Amino acid sequence: MAAQIADGMAYIERMNYIHRDLRAANILVGDNLVCKIADFGLARLIEDNEYTARQGAKFPIKWTAPEAALYGRFTIKSDVWSFGILLTELVTKGRVPYPGMVNREVLEQVERGYRMPCPQGCPESLHELMKLCWKKDPDERPTFEYIQSFLEDYFTATEPQYQPGDNL
Repeated sequence: MAAQIADGMAYIERMNYIHRDLRAANILVGDNLVCKIADFGLARLIEDNEYTARQGAKFPIKWTAPEAALYGRFTIKSDVWSFGILLTELVTKGRVPYPGMVNREVLEQVERGYRMPCPQGCPESLHELMKLCWKKDPDERPTFEYIQSFLEDYFTATEPQYQPGDNL
């Protein structure tokens, strides 16, 4: 599933769009576990690689990159941050991110450098990918093309029955 979502986001990235609301609740899962990215209500075509949200706009704080939540600066790299959060949702079978924290606390802690620990049962290599997605500097975050490739290689190496394009 994660590789499919990354592949869909790589397409959005190539088309020069940003989603701005990437989270598990906005992924449709169909027959044979085919995943489709949904809810493009906040999506925007971007120029100059950045979109600045209007003052007072509302976003799902726990999934939103700090530069977007604090300053309204959205890029494809803020979607990468959200993808890292979405990975925790997948690994924890839908647990809300930053358990026990309210939105303001999440903003303060993330700004101070806090990142969620490796979820129980999550391989460290997958948590390392999450941490790459949560780099403070957006330019240091990977592209969706890289993420998709990483996940295809990861699942091919760790799941003997997995074939690229499978619906895991």
